[in-house]
Amino acid sequence: MAYARTAFFRRERDEDAKDEALRRSFWQKLGGLAAQLPFAEELLTAYYCAFDRATPLPVKAALAGALAYFVLPIDGIPDVLPVLGFADDAAVLAAAIKLVTSHIRPEHRDAAKDRLAAMTQSQR
Repeated sequence: MAYARTAFFRRERDEDAKDEALRRSFWQKLGGLAAQLPFAEELLTAYYCAFDRATPLPVKAALAGALAYFVLPIDGIPDVLPVLGFADDAAVLAAAIKLVTSHIRPEHRDAAKDRLAAMTQSQR
């Protein structure tokens, strides 16, 4: 019984570490791009919904997958290509949001708008 509890807590710690790594990578990549990305607000909305404790696990998984696709350096179309570089990221994000739109609450959208305004103001 003690082994089962230990394994559970170890698995939970591993998931927390993965969440933290995704969060760090997300903010690092978004930091310099916020004003340039036309879908930055939707990206932030997905972020706030994905890490909301009230969001159901399948919804979190779909959004975390889309966020991870944005963060990963290797994807369908490399992000360094002008114009097309983020097209695949935007498509993956749009598909994930379409799937879970009923779980995105006004608080997520408001937090995204506020954060984006703060980020773009600090870049000026």
